[in-house]
Amino acid sequence: MVAKKHLNSPFLIPVREIAHRSGEMREHDIEVAAPEQWGEGLVSVPQGEPVQIDVRLESVHEGILVTAEVATRMVGVCGRCLTDIAQPVEVEFQELFGYPGGEANDFEVQDDHVDLETPVRDSIVLSLPFQPVCQPDCPGLDPSTGVKLTDSAEPETPIDPRWAALQALTPDHDDTAQRRAADDTEKS
Repeated sequence: MVAKKHLNSPFLIPVREIAHRSGEMREHDIEVAAPEQWGEGLVSVPQGEPVQIDVRLESVHEGILVTAEVATRMVGVCGRCLTDIAQPVEVEFQELFGYPGGEANDFEVQDDHVDLETPVRDSIVLSLPFQPVCQPDCPGLDPSTGVKLTDSAEPETPIDPRWAALQALTPDHDDTAQRRAADDTEKS
């Protein structure tokens, strides 16, 4: 029963035609749904998200060399302002699927098939950012109010109550002080 489930995986690619025929090559374009959520934290690839795989299989002496380009979409929240984000993820990988009974490899050709689920999942998860941002210059949240900052807004720095009385003497709070300063400048 387990073998049948294994052979029904959408990530399985038959290699019978090229196995043990060094120099043979096949290319495949596959689109499958992510079987489960890939990734933890602020962003991940949700279950059911389409995963596009362009794969080249090359028969070499040691096994099947798999070169793939994978494209999908990650969803989550910005690490600075906590707004929802959805961004494309594109990764490449190359793995050798060794023939059974040969040298120890991370992956093996099994039943004349290569199973791409593990290398695809690993390459996608390893490419997900730890601190994703909605835009490279995202200003984040105001530390005191928790409101999202805009590009022009700067967080207000609280005024020390000991210096609050001096604020009345600043030019931006007293229009007459501005006029006096301008008059003094013209006389000199």
